[in-house]
Amino acid sequence: MTKETVDGAMEEQQAQSKKGLKKQQKEVEKAAKKAEKQAKLAAEQQSTEEDDFAKDRYGVLAMVQSQQKLDRTLVRVKDLTPEKADQLIWMRARVHTSRAKGKQCFLVLRQQQFNVQALVAVGDRASKQMVKFAANITKESIVDVEAAVRRVEQKIESCSQQDVELHIERIFVISQAEPRLPLQLEDAVRPDGEGEEEGRATVNQDTKLDNRVIDLRTTTSQAIFRLQSGVCQLFRDTLTQKGFVEIQTPKIISAASEGGANVFTVSYFKTSAYLAQSPQLYKQMCICADFDKVFCVGPVFRAEDSNTHRHLTEFVGLDIEMAFNYHYHEVIESITDTMVQIFKGLRDNFQTEIQTVNKQFPSEPFKFLEPTLRLEYTEALAMLHEAGVEMGDEEDLSTPNEKLLGRLVKEKYDTDFYVLDKYPLAVRPFYTMPDPNNPKYSNSYDMFMRGEEILSGAQRVHDAQLLTERAIHHQIDLEKIKAYIDSFRYGAPPHGGGGIGLERVCMLYLGLHNIRQTSMFPRDPKRLTP
Repeated sequence: MTKETVDGAMEEQQAQSKKGLKKQQKEVEKAAKKAEKQAKLAAEQQSTEEDDFAKDRYGVLAMVQSQQKLDRTLVRVKDLTPEKADQLIWMRARVHTSRAKGKQCFLVLRQQQFNVQALVAVGDRASKQMVKFAANITKESIVDVEAAVRRVEQKIESCSQQDVELHIERIFVISQAEPRLPLQLEDAVRPDGEGEEEGRATVNQDTKLDNRVIDLRTTTSQAIFRLQSGVCQLFRDTLTQKGFVEIQTPKIISAASEGGANVFTVSYFKTSAYLAQSPQLYKQMCICADFDKVFCVGPVFRAEDSNTHRHLTEFVGLDIEMAFNYHYHEVIESITDTMVQIFKGLRDNFQTEIQTVNKQFPSEPFKFLEPTLRLEYTEALAMLHEAGVEMGDEEDLSTPNEKLLGRLVKEKYDTDFYVLDKYPLAVRPFYTMPDPNNPKYSNSYDMFMRGEEILSGAQRVHDAQLLTERAIHHQIDLEKIKAYIDSFRYGAPPHGGGGIGLERVCMLYLGLHNIRQTSMFPRDPKRLTP
């Protein structure tokens, strides 16, 4: 190796070690700076914590796993009235909205369809850090607050509790919502067409239904389903007072209850069964078993590929069946009186809910007569003919004709609820009693709200021989309905009834335009979730 080669190698080595030293030095400096920065941050945080006199008055609580029993009464938002002014209360609610402004933060706290304004302001109870914490709580999070109730001089128009606000002294997060919501509640309750000029959004129905848990929190949804609960309660109470017995009927059955093809088939061990299209056969069997008057509330399944505003594949049936003495109009009167009691109960006890829904979906108040208007099918046909509709005497009403008839009845009689009696026998199920005076017609009826059918009913055939003849006429497999026909072989009282769709009653009473709005988790041909 020559002297030049050795010198060159040494120079290179020296240059590399200088480079390495420089790099090392830089890393040391970098680490020192980082440590200094961390120390500074820690010092700041420590001083902040030391300065934060309110640090025990706010925060995110550990998950509630039933660790302790607190002797604490939580006040409901709807009970926050001026009578509670100057009281210190605890309350649990959702953060509906928040708005920080200088040294204070305004929150709207919501509980179902009620909400109240709350304020966290820097003072002897709340620190700057506490206000910042409150402002950063994500929308829809659940919080516990301790607050003083204060009267306000000017009504708070944007809240349901307009005469008071809360001055928060403690605030703890019980359950934190993710920062990004799939939809905004204020968008979901905005009436169609409102706010379009300002570019405000409304939420389409599929988005609402895909995120139903959030959508059900809106004031409109809360009002709809509380009113729906009221319909069920009024239905039960009225019929119980009339001497009816509530029954439960099977939903897995061996033959289609209504005949026809629109049934769901389910695998049943080594054979097939069907989901009940109605509790029809079983409620009649109960009448044959001397229960006299029965009703049931339960799911009904229809495999109809109908993607309309008023059809569901699963809905709640409110079903009635009763023995009568001499004429099936005794049944009609019993059912119409039940409906009238429901309408009165809703009108008298659910005004808050009705008004809440009306804000988003305006509609005319529901009108009904006492006693209920009853028209015969032939009279309805005459009204339709007069209005220019061409249809045969034994044809069923199409949906457009039902709606038109509803408008004609409203103009003439000023009612949204009426009965259409004496339908043509050809358009009714096999168990419908024929009219004794005219074999073309039957002792059957439908009931309508705002021009849409909500109930179908009839006097039933209670004679085994006639029932067999009618079933053969409708080409029904007698073997599959043997147990049903046999029920009438041992003495059966004359009886009748009807089935009401709960979701339709709610939709039409409130003047809504889609049945999915009144079904909590709707099922239609295109929707099986959530």
